[in-house]
Amino acid sequence: MNKIELILKSDFIISFGTFVEEKDLKDSIIKAVETNSAKFIYMHPIDNFNLKPFYSQLIKYEVGSEEGISALLLNSFASNCDEKIKNFLEDLDLGYISAESSAGEEEFEEAFENSQEAKVKTLIVGNDLVNHERVENIVKLLAILKKYSDFNLVVLNEELGQKINSCTDFDLEELEELKSFNGTLVYKLVDEQNDELITSQTFANIAKVSNGNEVFVISKNEKIKRVLRIDENLHGTIAILKTKINEDIFNGYIYKQVKIEKVEA
Repeated sequence: MNKIELILKSDFIISFGTFVEEKDLKDSIIKAVETNSAKFIYMHPIDNFNLKPFYSQLIKYEVGSEEGISALLLNSFASNCDEKIKNFLEDLDLGYISAESSAGEEEFEEAFENSQEAKVKTLIVGNDLVNHERVENIVKLLAILKKYSDFNLVVLNEELGQKINSCTDFDLEELEELKSFNGTLVYKLVDEQNDELITSQTFANIAKVSNGNEVFVISKNEKIKRVLRIDENLHGTIAILKTKINEDIFNGYIYKQVKIEKVEA
């Protein structure tokens, strides 16, 4: 069964680490909600306005906190773990992880409750995790979750999926403290049709630019040009940096701290 077929059969779906922009993925989730009355939990730092009519619950977490979120998923949904994993979970400071990631323990409790009647549970794992600096520990956390829960994992990145599926090293490291991502951020999103910078009004105000302005997006040693478009449905200080599929820019972790400069005429 391929990934899309599995999602279509699901009646409980969590998406984690993906903005859910790819058409086949989005359509399959929506169809599962409409056909199977699936409960859909959308987990991401950026709310996706197009999915609002379909998700049962939104869990917004802080940029960079994917390791902590993986641990909270494991704590919430794993059962019958071996002693080593039980000890790891017992030692977790859930209050601290929740505070640092801005994802409350009660939100995961609600997600767990929503899963209780489900027969086919699917966790979609997105590309955001691929270049996270703690990806190796995240792989272990998700591999353990796969082993000790009744989730089917749909991993969008093939290489990451192979790492999770082949992982047999369950010696977990302590979670690292979350690094702060302050100021204006961009989230890199591949779009074959568009290469704009999509921002909230708040982002534009902070950057002192307006809708339709041509701007430079600057991060460390990179400086690219984009047309800025304000989306009234987007909120906060994370903008969406649309890139063509073959554009080799802003590589590494999918979020970047940036400065915005207006291109002077």
